Amino acid sequence: MVRRVRVLLLSVLLLVAGSVMAAAPASAVIGGSKSTYGPWAVRMLVDGKPACTGTAVSSEWILSASHCFYEQAQPVADKRISFRVGSLDMRKGTTVRPVPGKRVGSTADMMLIKVQPMKVRTARLATAGVHVGQIVRQYGWGATCTEDENACQSPVLKQSDLRVVRPDDPRCEGYTAPGGPDFCMEKVSGIPAGGDSGGPVMSIAPSGTETLLGVFSGSDRETVAQAGEVSQQLAWIRSVIRR
Repeated sequence: MVRRVRVLLLSVLLLVAGSVMAAAPASAVIGGSKSTYGPWAVRMLVDGKPACTGTAVSSEWILSASHCFYEQAQPVADKRISFRVGSLDMRKGTTVRPVPGKRVGSTADMMLIKVQPMKVRTARLATAGVHVGQIVRQYGWGATCTEDENACQSPVLKQSDLRVVRPDDPRCEGYTAPGGPDFCMEKVSGIPAGGDSGGPVMSIAPSGTETLLGVFSGSDRETVAQAGEVSQQLAWIRSVIRR
């Protein structure tokens, strides 16, 4: 059965962020590979330490997973949160911070966070749902191992390819269902893990155009993962980022 990542890494972050950077191997996700593109990808930090991943969906709004903003069922204070944007290497780029009180959650495991204006390319939002058999690509700065995930957070953006499976696939029991807000995926070239939560799940057209299909929310670290479906939340996303 899939184990929800729900990994804020808030209560189990390494005490020293620098040791997180040094520990990550060159390969990415668990399996997967290093990304060469992802201008809309955002690294979320809490108290300056790696936490989750997100996606820039406008110049002032980041989309991530709702569970990344809670610690022991309590909201994480805005002043503790920051984001690194504009670089595939989280040690570079620009730091932006949330606008106080401007976090909006949805019925799915998604959160929109208003931040200081960003000079980054934003993601194209899906207007149609995923289909069984579709190959998708997940991006994140999360764990590259299954033991101590805090000790192997990647300093560089990485990616894994997955295949969409039926929402009632027995491997996804309890987490996805027909008509539900999430979709289920099986491993092709890697599997996302702790620290990848909230990150983008993209489709890639033959032309190379990437479209945001989902927000990664959990995996079993071995074979399957799930994500909130963007097309189902499109009206909500558009209404919030127009504010």
